Amino acid sequence: MSGEQKRALISPSSELSIKCQCELLELPRSVHYYKPQKSLEETNWMNLIADIYAGRPSDGYRKIAAKLKNKGYIINDKKVRRLMKHMGLRSVLPKPRTTIVNKENAVYPFLLKGVILTYANQAWGVDITYIWLSSGMVYLFALIDLYSRYIVGWRVSVTMEASHGIEALRDGLKLGIPGICNADQGTQFTSEGWILELTLHGVQVSHVGVGRCIDNVFIERFWWTIKYEDIHLSSYETVTELRKGIGAFIRYYNEERPHQALKYKTPFEVYFGRKPNVPE
Repeated sequence: MSGEQKRALISPSSELSIKCQCELLELPRSVHYYKPQKSLEETNWMNLIADIYAGRPSDGYRKIAAKLKNKGYIINDKKVRRLMKHMGLRSVLPKPRTTIVNKENAVYPFLLKGVILTYANQAWGVDITYIWLSSGMVYLFALIDLYSRYIVGWRVSVTMEASHGIEALRDGLKLGIPGICNADQGTQFTSEGWILELTLHGVQVSHVGVGRCIDNVFIERFWWTIKYEDIHLSSYETVTELRKGIGAFIRYYNEERPHQALKYKTPFEVYFGRKPNVPE
């Protein structure tokens, strides 16, 4: 029996541990856990394809392949078509939906129109993005202080349940209480639990219009930054690795990465009014 055949016999749901199953099959655990480099490369391709598709869901596989080639990537149309089929993406259909509206939930007006940001905790933005791993799709929740661009809270999860966003929000509330918290109209941010958590702390609830990602532009820019400066370059295999890597990148983004819009100060400096290594 080949190593691949033995690997196929191992079941994570078995009463026997993986270690025990490997020993019974005389299969080294390193062989069981090995993932071919090909799968990691294809995960990176899927993330690149998903980002292009997110910006222009009307693009078909030929146009996406052309855009990748224009950026210097070497890939053919057939591979893009195969990966898009695997991801469930087709032209004209919506992208993997992180904004699912529940018409029964309360929607609040957009409160940031014409507002000039002048201090930290004046307003926060929150959103969800998706990340492809070789094992499937996972989600990243993040809250950003709109004045300083400081990431005040985040969570990586395998589902889009509102509870993950609430946990990230509670982390942020340990740092400060925003006057306004702006989100899209997804069920996570119109849910009773989310609204209650904000109102209990005296935070005004703001919702962007459907399809108006420009109203949450700062968090959208952060998604672009973390994907192209970390996620697409790191080839994360597991949720644990991804969570650890994202934590490290967010610390770097907050405390070390100069921000052009902040006159090359870091978000930490602008949010706290001091450098990270200077005590309050």
